[in-house]
Amino acid sequence: MTVVDTEELVEVWRRILAPSGISWVLFENGTCVMLKEPEPELAGQAVEILQEFGPVRAGGPAGDFNVLGLKDGTGWLVTGHHPDVVTYVADDEPADPSHLAVGIHGRTKRHQDGTELRVVHVEDVRPTAG
Repeated sequence: MTVVDTEELVEVWRRILAPSGISWVLFENGTCVMLKEPEPELAGQAVEILQEFGPVRAGGPAGDFNVLGLKDGTGWLVTGHHPDVVTYVADDEPADPSHLAVGIHGRTKRHQDGTELRVVHVEDVRPTAG
């Protein structure tokens, strides 16, 4: 499995989310939690969400996923059962580029992030009080 470095992941997510005006938190394996209703402590809020919605549990909705190809061809976004938890899979990561293989790979990365809970970046785009 190809390891995508943190700086590259941050740039990918900035490209994807820049026009949205949404604050977000990135986890070590590429899972992003978008915070549409941000609380004061963004990382803590994202950890709580990912702790609940990241790990894959047999027989539940956590095993479900959808695969969306990025328009620029640089990879895929793998969604799960929480609309604001999305995992990036680079185009050179999975050996098999089929949607099933990419989805399983992304779901595995989300599970890792949901159990390890290592925040690597916080993007706070909330307006500052002035």
